[in-house]
Amino acid sequence: MLNIILFIIIGFAAGVLSGLFGIGGGIIIIPALTYIIGFTQLKAQGTSLAILLPPVGILAFLEYYKKGNVDIKAGIIICITLLLGAMLGGKIAQYISPYALKKGFAILLMIVSIKMLIDKG
Repeated sequence: MLNIILFIIIGFAAGVLSGLFGIGGGIIIIPALTYIIGFTQLKAQGTSLAILLPPVGILAFLEYYKKGNVDIKAGIIICITLLLGAMLGGKIAQYISPYALKKGFAILLMIVSIKMLIDKG
């Protein structure tokens, strides 16, 4: 049950940030699945591809799926909440200055980058 709640939060957060900054969900989803949920990097990437499947990642998704590196349940939950979050993020972004959005995006990328650089896993 806890994981379902975390999947919802990850999907919604990725959607809001996607709508705010125009980023791909993978920038948020992959680190969140690895650091919060505990997925391996491969499982996080495979699950992210399941979310982005139509039409971008179908062939890559199939390769990850064949090797057991996809969590379908997580993918479906995150996909649905990402859609809702993206709608909200897109609406909010219309009221924020381009300067503030640019700075917020830069800070987000720095935080994710630093976390990934210092992680030993």
